Amino acid sequence: MDRVTARRLPAWIGLGGAALIGILTAVQARINGQLGIRIGDGFAAAVISFGSGLLVLVVLSAALPQGRRGFGALATGLRERRIPIWMLCGGVAGALSVATQSLAVGIIGVALFTVGVVAGQTVSGLLLDRAGVGPAGVVAVTPARLVGGALAVLAAAVSLAGGVHAPLVLLVLPFLVGAGIAWQSAVNGRLRQRVGTPLTATLVNFIGGTAVLGVAELVHTAIAGPPTSFPSDPWLYIGGVIGVTYIFLAAALVPYTGVLLLGLGTVVGQVVTSVLIDALWPTEAAPTVGASLLMSTLAILSVVVAAVPWRRMPRRGH
Repeated sequence: MDRVTARRLPAWIGLGGAALIGILTAVQARINGQLGIRIGDGFAAAVISFGSGLLVLVVLSAALPQGRRGFGALATGLRERRIPIWMLCGGVAGALSVATQSLAVGIIGVALFTVGVVAGQTVSGLLLDRAGVGPAGVVAVTPARLVGGALAVLAAAVSLAGGVHAPLVLLVLPFLVGAGIAWQSAVNGRLRQRVGTPLTATLVNFIGGTAVLGVAELVHTAIAGPPTSFPSDPWLYIGGVIGVTYIFLAAALVPYTGVLLLGLGTVVGQVVTSVLIDALWPTEAAPTVGASLLMSTLAILSVVVAAVPWRRMPRRGH
């Protein structure tokens, strides 16, 4: 078996892993959103989520041989200028994602947050793949990918068709988060190639994200004051560990799937899980069950259209 063949993954494994990322993302969003409401400070909740994830990654990177090798490769690459600074900026998108979860999800619900992310991921994923930003290089924007992307955007539009009673900024931010997540996946995948392990790429992501969120919380505290109390429920503090898991998976999978297919596979897990969470634990701005089911169907169909290797039918007479 040659090296190229050995590095290929079956499509169902890649898409299954992407769906798992979506499930974890939806669960993390609701946890961080609830923590933000309970604390009364979305930025503090985001710092707790990212900071706890960073602690886990520091311990793993120090304890595991691949973590130590990866950190050495990172230091060497930066010293020799083989790793550009922009490859270290994935954490900025992660910080935006976690901060938006903490600020918005408790108000608009997981499903509405998710559909905005879907639209942002789709548009950004198409552009990033076409520009060759991801580790897979330039990925052709085929008609099937365009149709799949359009269906994902339509899925996002369905949930908003009935009107949403929430500030406009809370609806725009998830779109920016989706665009940022696609960029984050591409950047982390490229960094993974340079350092040889997704563990170090994930560590860099959390260092940058924690730094950005820490500054944001300092500014917020100077203006509004610090949080006055913290809840005692342990489950509210596992968002960081969940984030470590799905960012690690994304960095490991994106070289095999490309940015767009990773994003679309994530959409399936994220949308279905979001609908279930909002059905069991609704918020005021959650969409109706009918809209949620239609949105889920369109999102899953978008993955099928974009991922299945459609072949042209042979012409008769040839």
